[in-house]
Amino acid sequence: MTIDRRLLAAFAAPAIALSVSACGINSVPTAEEVAKARWADVQVNYQRRADLIPNLVETVKGYAAQERTVLTEVTEARAKASSIQLNADQLNDPQAVAQFQAAQGALSSSLGRLLATVEAYPDLKSNQNFLALQSQLEGTENRIAISLRDYNEAVRAYNTRIRTFPDMIGAKLVHGAKPMTPFEATAPNADRAPEVNFGTTK
Repeated sequence: MTIDRRLLAAFAAPAIALSVSACGINSVPTAEEVAKARWADVQVNYQRRADLIPNLVETVKGYAAQERTVLTEVTEARAKASSIQLNADQLNDPQAVAQFQAAQGALSSSLGRLLATVEAYPDLKSNQNFLALQSQLEGTENRIAISLRDYNEAVRAYNTRIRTFPDMIGAKLVHGAKPMTPFEATAPNADRAPEVNFGTTK
């Protein structure tokens, strides 16, 4: 019995499409783009923090000019963190990610020390400009934490996809996909926002 070629083609086309989609041809690059988009969110929030720091330093300097060491440390840490860029194409380079993490961690640490010195200056603690900056910084640190969490989740999904069947077929044969590097804390409590809750002095 002869099978009509048109009938055969009608059945074959969906089967081919299904097998292609099941091999990661589309799902792997989609997952990669999601992870890159989440990384862009991380960068936006780190830039927001970097933009707040000069105003914070100037405000503190107005009340605590003698804290030169801490002020200089924050300024230098910000400059270093801003100079180390990590674009989406470097997310599968653990060394580049580690370098970026270390710079941002050093900035978080120095920023925490700066904010701790404020306790010694009651007038600064009640300054409206400082309070506004403190509130913005606290919100930014929360945004950073959330965007890092979302990025790590997208990386986990992508890395799982390229290592599991059947998507691993397309990942290796078509895309040459490499695992992306998650963002990890580089020092104890580095994943926590600096303490910026300045309540009343006891």
